[in-house]
Amino acid sequence: MDQARAPGERREFETDRLLLRPWRVSDAPVQRELWTERDPRVPPHRRISPDGSPSLQELTDQIRRDTGNPFPGLLAAEQKSSGQVIGYCGLIPNSHGPAEEPELAFEFLRQVWCRGFATEASWTVLQQAKAAGYRRLWATVRDWNTPSRRVLAKLGFVETGRVEPDDVHGDSLFTMKTL
Repeated sequence: MDQARAPGERREFETDRLLLRPWRVSDAPVQRELWTERDPRVPPHRRISPDGSPSLQELTDQIRRDTGNPFPGLLAAEQKSSGQVIGYCGLIPNSHGPAEEPELAFEFLRQVWCRGFATEASWTVLQQAKAAGYRRLWATVRDWNTPSRRVLAKLGFVETGRVEPDDVHGDSLFTMKTL
């Protein structure tokens, strides 16, 4: 599968409750909130640093330059009933395996956990990935992240047995799904 987005390719998708769309500069505060809410077991490079990085300005700049993720990339998840961005879902480059088999990624604000938004958004991303010609997707998850492991299981991802040990932040488990 060619990872480059085709010109004019649709990058906005709807579910019953969500609009999945490209990030806007006005969404940077939500990205910052996601960073601040992360579990302390998440590795430091994925949390706000002691000097406050990434700052709101850094996240704003990142949104402005972000054009290189594979289809459909990380999309903001906007709750249709409120118009508020509550998280993200999409595909990211696979840094642990074949480039033509991207990773599913999702993250939602704590205030909306346990409402099925991650599963709902992910189903739509999986359908779009299949329609785009992807044959298999991956997802990595920390062993302690039971809620995300449950979402992946609902979606049909299976643990491969591959584990990246990490005594400090928790082992990373590798899961995959054939589309």
